Parts: sequence; C-alpha cells; structure tokens
Amino acid sequence: MFIDFPKTNMVIEGMDEVRIPKMVRIAQKYDPYHITDIAGHVAGQMNNNIGNKSWYDGKSIAITAGSRGIPHLDIILRTVCGILKSWGATPFIIPAMGSHGGGTAEGQAEMLAGYNITGQSIGVPVRSSMETVRYGTIEGVPLYCDKYAFEADGIVILNKIKPHTDFRGEIESGLCKMIAIGIGKHKGASAFHTLGFGKFAGLLPQVAQKFIDSAPVAFGVGIVQNAYDDICNIDVVEPDGIIAKDKELLKIAKNKIASFKFKELDVLVIDEIGKNISGFGHDPNIVGRINSGLSGFSDILHLQKLFIRGLTEETHHNGCGIAAADVTTRSCLNQIDWDVLWTNMITSTQLNGGRIPLYMNNDYDALRLAIRTCNDISYEKVKLARIKNTLCMFEIEISQSLYEEIRGNSEVEYLDGPYEMKFDSENNLI
Repeated sequence: MFIDFPKTNMVIEGMDEVRIPKMVRIAQKYDPYHITDIAGHVAGQMNNNIGNKSWYDGKSIAITAGSRGIPHLDIILRTVCGILKSWGATPFIIPAMGSHGGGTAEGQAEMLAGYNITGQSIGVPVRSSMETVRYGTIEGVPLYCDKYAFEADGIVILNKIKPHTDFRGEIESGLCKMIAIGIGKHKGASAFHTLGFGKFAGLLPQVAQKFIDSAPVAFGVGIVQNAYDDICNIDVVEPDGIIAKDKELLKIAKNKIASFKFKELDVLVIDEIGKNISGFGHDPNIVGRINSGLSGFSDILHLQKLFIRGLTEETHHNGCGIAAADVTTRSCLNQIDWDVLWTNMITSTQLNGGRIPLYMNNDYDALRLAIRTCNDISYEKVKLARIKNTLCMFEIEISQSLYEEIRGNSEVEYLDGPYEMKFDSENNLI
C-alpha cells in the first residue's frame, strides 16, 4: 500500500529567520582491523573447527541467510556451500528473516536477490517458504522453525552479531536471535515478539538451547563488523558452543560499533534508512532513539531533532524507523509501502513504529523546520550533522560551529570546508 501524500501548505512563523549553517566534512577514526581474505578465513574456520567431516557425506544442509546488510555475504555463503559440497553434502539456502520482505516467500527471496544471493550466484538452491514446524514452547508461546530447514539433515545458523536496537543483555542480535526469530519465519517471529522486548535477553539463550536440543543443528557462523562496515570476525563453532560464542562476539561487536565523536546535536540529518542498515532502519546504538522505551539508549546521543530524507533501495520500501524522525519529506513518505512497514511493526508488537512523522515538501524546508523547532539555540551556532546512513560513520558532515568545538579531538580529521549546503532546483539536498 503506497500513499500519495499531499503537499503541505503551512504558514510557519519565524522560518524566514532560520539560517542553515556552513558545513565541514570530517573523518571519524576507529579501529580499522578487518579480514582481507574472506573466503580463505571462512574455509580455515570450517576446516579447523568442525569435526567428523565424514558425517556430512550425503547429507542435506540448510544455511540461514538473513535480511541484515552483511558485506560479502554472497562470498561467505558461496564459501560455506563450497566446503560443504567438498565434504559430500548437498547444501541449500533458506531466507531466515522473520516477517521481513512483507512476510511472504516471494518478498524474502527478493530481499536475498538484492544481496546477490540466488541459486545461480551461490550455486545451490534458495528455498523460500513461509511453512514452519513447531518444535517446542517457551512460557506458553510456541516456537517454530522453517520447514525446509527442520526437515534437512543439518542446519547452519549463520548471522551477524551486533547490539540490538531495542534491548540490552548478554545476548542481543546474533545467532540466538536468528534461532528464536529469523528461522521461525513470520509465524515464529510474531509469536516470540508477543513476549515483549523486556524478556528477550533472558529468553533468547533458552530458546537457542531448546532448538539445539530439538533440531539438527550442524554448526554456527558468527559475523562481526567494525565501525567501517568491514568484517573483523567470522567464527565457526559447533552446536554446543553457539550460545557462548554469541555472548563472546557481542562483547567484541559493542567495542567495534561506530559512534559520533560528540554527545550533543541540535539536528541530525540521515540521508537513508533501511532494513539492510539496521533492524530499526537506523541504528539506535548510534542515534539513541528506539521503539521499545527500554533503558540503555538515553545517553548515547543528546539529540533535539531528527530529519530522515529517504530509504535504501535494498529495504524494498520498508520504512521501519521513520517514526523516530521529527520531520521528513513528502517524497520519503511516498517511497514507503505501508503494508510492508506495518506488517513488520505488528510482528514486533511495537505499533508506535508505524506512525507517520510531520513532513515538508522538500529538504530545504524540512531542514529549516528542524532547526526552527530546536529549543534554546543560536542560529549562528547550530550543532548540525549529516550522515548517509548509520553504517557510514567514517566521513560525515558537521556544522562549522560544532567542528570548532571538537577540532582538537585526535579521533577527528579535517577533510573539507566550510561550505554551504547545496540544494537542487526542487530544493532537495545534493
């Protein structure tokens, strides 16, 4: 369901007085370590850490592929499948992303194709279905697994490990969450989310253990990215080590995550959000805004106004995260498939995530409105930042006055500016 939002026609007192500050481009410095030979590293991990390779001969093996944007995911999957084939197995891929892709088999296959994950590119079948098998319960809530995976001889649980966007715990978004939600498809994700994010940290390892005891889990593959969106860890682990490895890699991921080199902003402009960027479209571990209202995010960034400009192509019109914006544009809202977004929000039970923010007709007016509605600021000293998305935190733009405050920070490098922000003939940012 797409909505053609009408043009706004508001009279806003004081808009003529607003001044958009000059900007400076900076580089924020983080730990740059990353794995350079992805395929070689994965092959080494599988050959060194998986025992009894003869067991795989003649076995069908399902491998999970989620909706999160993981660099070189096609290379990782192709390598995993190649090694399994060399052991005599018959691997195949299943989309394991809960309700994403509109909660349909076609939509989930389309999301994987956007990451170059197809039968042709990987060399194994992609079996996309919403059929599930019930294998247990937790606190009275049924637990489900993708039918293709459950009926295979073995399952490889492969996922990115990162801080979750709605809760804090020893285990957050990673291998255990893939088991509890991703591989459960729409039905399983909907059921588990009824427990609420407040219980996730305690229940995820319990569900993972039930699954390991009930399903033919072959091994786990945990992936961690650094602040530059490069892969810095890929660990392969036997089933009995999956839960401990999830905890271990989350600690690494929390130390690697990008952040702003300042704690206060009047206005943040995000060019694009999407499910390939974060489950919430933009990462609350960077922006500090969440749906659940749980603790652990309030001190990340003190931000007055958030302006979101658009969606990534890879999100397939899922505007998850738009509700956190204070202001957006008509064109951004017109990109959103509200059936897809609201399906995602209903599954998560966080209906506030489906709200529509105030919008303006173009970027110029939206940006001025964001500045105009900040409290206790001087237009000459607006603390403004602009980022492409929350995965691209290396090179960013900040207002000249903010740069003057942080220019002595050794983790900040000057690149260019100051310069005026540029708008096209329709008053949208270039």
